[in-house]
Amino acid sequence: MSAVAAGTRERLLRSAQALIEEGGYGAASVAAIAERAGVANGALYRHWPSKGELFAELFRVVCDREITAMDQAARGAAARPGATRVEAIQAVLIIFAERALRNPRLAWALIAEPVDPLLDAERIAYRREYARRLVEGLRQAIAAGEIPEQDVELTAAALVGGVGEALVGPLSPLAGTAPPAADIIEALRAFVARAVGSSAPSTDVRR
Repeated sequence: MSAVAAGTRERLLRSAQALIEEGGYGAASVAAIAERAGVANGALYRHWPSKGELFAELFRVVCDREITAMDQAARGAAARPGATRVEAIQAVLIIFAERALRNPRLAWALIAEPVDPLLDAERIAYRREYARRLVEGLRQAIAAGEIPEQDVELTAAALVGGVGEALVGPLSPLAGTAPPAADIIEALRAFVARAVGSSAPSTDVRR
């Protein structure tokens, strides 16, 4: 791909993300994306077969950033002197929630906004990827005696689903007022500890 074509592709992706952040998938029409990117409507179809394919790539780009942030949070928590394995598990899910609450419209589009089957398949794939990142931490917590024996894959999937579902209300464009983000985060931290069977008091791993 030439530098010019790559630049156009990147502008189209950034334009689509900006429009979704402002008004969801419905606001990101082909004409609106092209206009914001400063190109003709047909330019989009030179890079993707359809608008849905563009959205799927954008979904992957954004979710890959979330995975990077989750991995960094897990490493940071594990490196903290005296940190427990449960705190590392909490860190992975809390960073996801914190980032979602900082950009609620985009997070709503990623987590819960009705989408076509192509995007729904991406959503399912990334939920599995998020859960996969919790499995080893759960195994380590069991080995360390921090939590009881359990089906770690089932627990990981339940944690991802539970945290995602808990964020749906606060993120919804129709929610109106929502609890303060700090209250949501602390409630999720306690939920994760209880869900994995930890008897240790919940702590903020960033302190």
